[in-house]
Amino acid sequence: MLRSFVRSISAAAAALTMLTTAALAQPAGGAGGGNSNTIILVVLLVVGIFVIFAVVYLLQFMSLYIQALTSNAPVGLLDMVGMRLRRVDLRTVVMNRIRAVKSGMDISTNLIETHYLAGGRVSNVISALIAAQGARIELPWSTATAIDLAGRDILDAVHTSVNPKVIDCPAPQGQRSTIDAVAKDGIQLKVKARVTVRTNIARLVGGATEETIIARVGQGIVSTIGSAHDHKAVLENPDDISKTVMKSGLDAGTAFEILSIDIADVDVGENIGAQLQQAQAEADKKRFQAEAEKRRALAMALEQENKAKVEENRALVTLAEAEIPKAIADAFRNGRLGVLDYYKLQNVQADTAMRGAIAKDSLPQQPRQ
Repeated sequence: MLRSFVRSISAAAAALTMLTTAALAQPAGGAGGGNSNTIILVVLLVVGIFVIFAVVYLLQFMSLYIQALTSNAPVGLLDMVGMRLRRVDLRTVVMNRIRAVKSGMDISTNLIETHYLAGGRVSNVISALIAAQGARIELPWSTATAIDLAGRDILDAVHTSVNPKVIDCPAPQGQRSTIDAVAKDGIQLKVKARVTVRTNIARLVGGATEETIIARVGQGIVSTIGSAHDHKAVLENPDDISKTVMKSGLDAGTAFEILSIDIADVDVGENIGAQLQQAQAEADKKRFQAEAEKRRALAMALEQENKAKVEENRALVTLAEAEIPKAIADAFRNGRLGVLDYYKLQNVQADTAMRGAIAKDSLPQQPRQ
């Protein structure tokens, strides 16, 4: 139908052009009348061609215009022309306005176009508004567009508000597969938890993400197990961990509301306390060995010093003994010592040497090393 209408307009334009050419070719009956008729025909020709081109240009918007009009979500032809000049996707704007109106939300074309030009995901926002309305969640257009422009998935947020989301703690793609904590008795426990959250749309812009929830829950679990007196008490009542962590208000400042924290698995790990005691004992052993070695080195040094002093004293005795012959000679020269006295001294020394030899031979001989 549209093609036949365009062909009719093209035929009319061709006929108008032929009539104007024929009128210009006829000889004028009078000079004044002929010129005025010619001017009128030229003006009519220009106006007719302009109107034809305008109609042909507007025909490309006719399909979307009729769809919007019949859906009670009218979009003006001039608005469509303006959007085309502003390089806006007409189908995206018009179809999403139709979806909004059909869902009972009268969102103007200007608001949709503004969000499109701002780089927003119009279809995602409209879908989120429709889902929120169906779930009786209050979600104004300004809030939805702000969340979308902030880079958050508003549609996923609405779905999470309706259907709570389960987050594994720790995250499966993390470096650790369990949350490790040590009770006061030194036994390590390995815990896996699941956190059920619901999106808090009011705090979605500027609120912390899932990583913060996982980190806070892990911190709460480690703190709760660390304050437990015995690991057996934790194994007997793992729900105490959930209750204690839930009281901490871990969802403050986040984009989620924590509904529950469930302990999925608790395993007994290593005896960290015994390992620490063993490591401390090894450290004390090495320290005591070092101190003993230090004392031994000091004793050996003192022994060497004493030996050096003994040798020094022996040297002094030897020097003193070397003075004896000099003193005897000097006594002979000065007449203080006679020959008889000298021989008596010789006999005493010989007797002393003999007694020393006898005493040495009478001592038991020690075995050779």
